[in-house]
Amino acid sequence: MQVTLTRLLGAATLAGATLLAGCGGDDAETRSIKVGTMSGPESEVMEVAVQIARERYDLEVEIIEFTDYVSPNAALADGSLDANAFQHEPYLQGMVDDRGYDLTVAGYTFVYPIGAYSEKHTDIADLPERAIIALPNDPTNGGRAMILMHNAGLIELDDPANLEATPVNVVDNPNDFRFREIEAAQLPRVLPDVDLAFINNTFAQPAGLHLDDALLREGPESPYVNLIAVRSGDEEREEIQQLVSAYQSDEVAAKALELFDGGAVPGWQ
Repeated sequence: MQVTLTRLLGAATLAGATLLAGCGGDDAETRSIKVGTMSGPESEVMEVAVQIARERYDLEVEIIEFTDYVSPNAALADGSLDANAFQHEPYLQGMVDDRGYDLTVAGYTFVYPIGAYSEKHTDIADLPERAIIALPNDPTNGGRAMILMHNAGLIELDDPANLEATPVNVVDNPNDFRFREIEAAQLPRVLPDVDLAFINNTFAQPAGLHLDDALLREGPESPYVNLIAVRSGDEEREEIQQLVSAYQSDEVAAKALELFDGGAVPGWQ
């Protein structure tokens, strides 16, 4: 697995010092962990948690940034990370089922609603026949888009409760919409070329898209609350508990409110 971008935040890791006394010595070891996040505003939110972890718990946290949804779990599973914070539980469970990763939830972060954006239309009712609709190509986020369209009456799914629905699950498509499944990070770039694109707020906000402008969007009742994931057995580890506590703070919630302009809903409150 190749990490796409790495950044060390805060003070450099302190070297262990050996204190000699008589015939023996004690090692003073720095407490530190590595956490993976999505590059961009989610990493900026994590920076606040890093500062709190340092000030409150004397814990050094190194942020490793990623630009795709697959590598952070691979890095966590192989021990390159101690935790990651980028995904919701249905996506984590899908990765566990598909790849056999032994990962679990240590704590919750935010709901980042997915929205449907258009540069060609101002109302969902304006979508023409054979409109091109771009979807995230990962199963659970694609499923979010499909369920939103079903709930809006644009299509009919064979099972509206299927969180991993794809275009093959469409049983009625009265306007003959055409679907394009695209990597989530690339969706803002293709927006001018399609009629509608479902874009996670993680990628919408940096592209200048505001959730209020979405023609369809999830509400706070969404089951897709993001989380802090760890290897199974590490959820009670002291450093992980401290990271979760630092993240689930008023300061972090305030930073997310600032960066996402209301598009991030605390999932621990």
